[in-house]
This record gives sequence, structure tokens and C-alpha cells, in this order.
Amino acid sequence: MVRIRTAACGICATDLEMIRGSIRTGFPACWGTSGSGFVDAVGRGVDASLLGRPCVAENVLGDGGEVGFEYPGGYGQFFLTEARNVRTLPDGFPMHAAALIEPLAVCVRAMDRLKLVRRESALVFGDGVIGLLMLVLLKRAGVEAVTQMGGRPARLELARQFGADEVISYHDAGRGAYDAGMAWGEAMVKARPFANVIEASGSPDAMDMATGVASNGGKVLVIGDYGTARASFPWNRILHHELELIGSNASAGAWDRAVSLAVEGAVPLQRLISLRVPASQFAAAFDPRPQRPRHRQDRAGLARRTAMTGLELIHDIDACRLQRASARCGGLASRASRSSWARRFFTSTRSSAPTPADRCRR
Repeated sequence: MVRIRTAACGICATDLEMIRGSIRTGFPACWGTSGSGFVDAVGRGVDASLLGRPCVAENVLGDGGEVGFEYPGGYGQFFLTEARNVRTLPDGFPMHAAALIEPLAVCVRAMDRLKLVRRESALVFGDGVIGLLMLVLLKRAGVEAVTQMGGRPARLELARQFGADEVISYHDAGRGAYDAGMAWGEAMVKARPFANVIEASGSPDAMDMATGVASNGGKVLVIGDYGTARASFPWNRILHHELELIGSNASAGAWDRAVSLAVEGAVPLQRLISLRVPASQFAAAFDPRPQRPRHRQDRAGLARRTAMTGLELIHDIDACRLQRASARCGGLASRASRSSWARRFFTSTRSSAPTPADRCRR
């Protein structure tokens, strides 16, 4: 086992959904699925040269649980993971950008699942981090024309800067309603069907539309999270147009390549950050009200917020529960400290800093 001292952690929609309440996590809990940091301590049998190294770590543990879900994540001062999951980074690599390697790994796996054959066109639904990263990877893979569809002008402008051949705002077109959107989609497919359609918005309406704009023999990659929503599109679309419907979940097998892309500078991770907040101002990172950009660089990229180490999860959403959760976020949440693998880890640790293990067992 390895203990990582958090340097930065991204705030994504998944985290906010879990804070509102999730079947995967209860309260108290310590979220944060997209963390980066420095190896702070190692367990018995782990290479001591890892101590002090900047790193990220794959989320899924050997028992199937995930850091930031069933086990404490990057919102804490520290989090535990298995040594095999650690991916070290070069000294000096910006740790706020490193926090976005996790969603990049999700997209690298999605590209594996897509198995590009036809490269003439692609449509990406969603202008969040996943959607924008899919755009970048599609262009790198040689897709000739990529269209990005979303609803936020600043993010669509970023998509244009990242190489999108066309951007479409459903707000500007006045097609926020589902029925109008489907009519537009059906008209679009007759004019220029897409060989590849990527649904990264998590919108059930967009998922329905995705099957309507794919060309004959096209592929529809599903990478959004739809909660309990059910499909309502005509299933004969799949049959008559011989579509391939492909799901992609999480990031297994993609971390090494994601780290390489980040280190090489092949993906503009830093431009995806909309706000950087120190731990002392954690509440601002979770404020649902629009943030006024304080710096010039904040005005361009509004795709993701990155909050710095030590965040306490306390805001307007069920404040009493979140206050109790925040008490755990300074160290390791109780679930991990009670688990058998955490106990084994703490029986023998070597630390790079005077942070006693009993402090983390609270």
C-alpha cells in the first residue's frame, strides 16, 4: 500500500452527485476521484524510492472498490491506494494539471472501445471535460471533421480552439426542447450523417438523438452517466442502420498512455481548468452560483474546476451531514481506516514526513 499526500483534486459532476446522495457512498465520506499528489508513505514490500515522488494513481482497487467512491479520495489531506496503481510524474509537472489525468484516462479507454475504422466524421455531444478531451483524441487519431455540440459558449469556443471543425449550441439554435432537438437531428442525419457519434453529456435526450444522427454502419459510443434513465429511441434504428452501440466505463488499461500524453504535452490539460482554489477557500469551489473570473486565463476555459489540497466538503447541500463528512476529510475517512488492507498498510510504513500513522487512523 501507498499513502499519497494530496496536492490537487478536480471537482467533477460525479463528485457533486455523490455529495447529493449516492447508493455507492453514504455519510460520512471523503470524495475526490481526480487527485494528484506526492507519495508520503509506503507499506511493507513497497519500493522506498517512491517516497516524495509526484504521482497520480488509478482509482480501482483489488477488491473492486474505487478511491473517491467506496474508499476515501483526493478531497482529503491523504488517501491510500495500492502500489501497483501509482503512476509517477516528472519533477516539476504541474500538479493541478495532473488532476485531469484521470478523466484523460477515461477518454483513452473510450477511444480503445471505439476502435476507429472510418475517420471521415464524428459528432461529440457534451462540452464538459470528457467531451472536450474526446474531441482532442479524435483529432489526434486523424478524424477529418469533428463537430462538437453543447450549451455553453465559452466551452464551445474552447472546442473550436482545440480543433473542432464545427461547434453547435443548442441554446443558440433555440432547440433546448427534446422534440425540437430530435427534429433537428433527423434533418441533420439526412444532410450529413456521422460515422462516429460520441455521447458524453449524460443527457438521455442526447442519447436518443445520438442514434438518429449516426450513418449507416456508424458507431455510437456511450460515455456519459445517465443515472436511472431508460432508453426511449426506436430500437429498429439499430437494426435498420446496422449501428454499433458501444459503452465505455472508467479507465482500466489506459493510465500509462494517459500519463504519457500528459507528460508529452499532447493534450492541453491546463486549459481545461476553470478555477483554482486553495484549501482555505474550499467553499468557493462548491458554490453553485456562477464564478466571476478573477484572472484573464479563467475567462477562456470553463470546463473544469480544480481545488487544491485539504478541501472540506461543506456547503448548502445537507449541511449537517457534510459537516460530519468534512471532519474526516483532513485525514483518511473511517471506512478505509477500518478496512483490512488499511490496517495491514499501517502495520509497517515508511514516511517521507513526520506524519504519524495514528493521525490517519482517526
